[in-house]
Amino acid sequence: MRLPSIALLLVAGVGNAAYAADYKPEFKMSVVANEDTAWGRAANRFANAVRFRTQGRISIKNHFEGRLFTGEQTTEFDLMQKGVADFAIGSTVNWSPQVKELNLFLLPFLFSNHAALDAVEAGETGQRLFKLVEQKGVVPIAWGENGFREVTNSKRAIRRPEDLHGLKIRVPPIPIVTEIFEVLGAKPVPMNWDRALVAFQQQTVDGQENPVGLIIPYKLWAVHNHVTLWHYAIDPLILAVSAKTWATLSPEDQRILREAGEEIMAEQKKEAREGVTDATLVDSLQKIYQMEVTRLSPPDIEVFREKTKTVYDKWARNIGVEIVRSAEKLAEKENRKPN
Repeated sequence: MRLPSIALLLVAGVGNAAYAADYKPEFKMSVVANEDTAWGRAANRFANAVRFRTQGRISIKNHFEGRLFTGEQTTEFDLMQKGVADFAIGSTVNWSPQVKELNLFLLPFLFSNHAALDAVEAGETGQRLFKLVEQKGVVPIAWGENGFREVTNSKRAIRRPEDLHGLKIRVPPIPIVTEIFEVLGAKPVPMNWDRALVAFQQQTVDGQENPVGLIIPYKLWAVHNHVTLWHYAIDPLILAVSAKTWATLSPEDQRILREAGEEIMAEQKKEAREGVTDATLVDSLQKIYQMEVTRLSPPDIEVFREKTKTVYDKWARNIGVEIVRSAEKLAEKENRKPN
């Protein structure tokens, strides 16, 4: 009675072996951050889990700190499309030049808490975004998180738009981010991250915008003594695989990748959020790293929101009004809830 099931297992094993015979000896994973981040730790967990669950058929080498794209962070998606990078845990910020709809997460002050983001990712809007990414030749597996984007600088506390006037703020080479800081009176400096770190040391750039989870790993506290928590944008991550690579994998290994990816990125998101919402992080930035932390109140944020409305409206049209309105409805229900 057991022979048919045993036969099926043998056939499945032969099938996987046949696929594995054509697998690369090593698959490349692109990660823009370093290993000492929730982002980087998830990449290591994923590589280890996949190697174990596929019995070594899929061996992934992680290339941290943008080594695969040699610092040009907005080219990562191109590498995925070409199959040069097999996997990536990529920032939606860095992928937005190729998938314009991902600029949704950079619309100023659209999301005020994690519940609003979760509603969008889990709903029809998130599914549509994944389909758009897949149509470009990259297969999304799961959402992750880099965090709300805040601002740090070496000059002064930022409480109102006038405090940004004249400050040289490093921004990623993404048009919407440049426009946001321009309308607020800053002098945005589009620059890849590796060059920005040098510019901070040389004091040729005054500040930057990024999730606070990067302050300690990148020692930003050594060059910037002010941090403003204003949640002006959010930075989801996407664990994905090149469609070219995906097509070479057996159905069983594709299933393993999805299961492992969803589990690990759920943990990554939890870890990223616990690290930055816990009061101990802010306490550490103040007491251990001597940073001045400024939290903006809802009325303070409303002033910034009004100031950036022209940028919001312009990019809503560029992204697609239907997608934006759908996200707004979902976010509106949750934005009133505490983070």
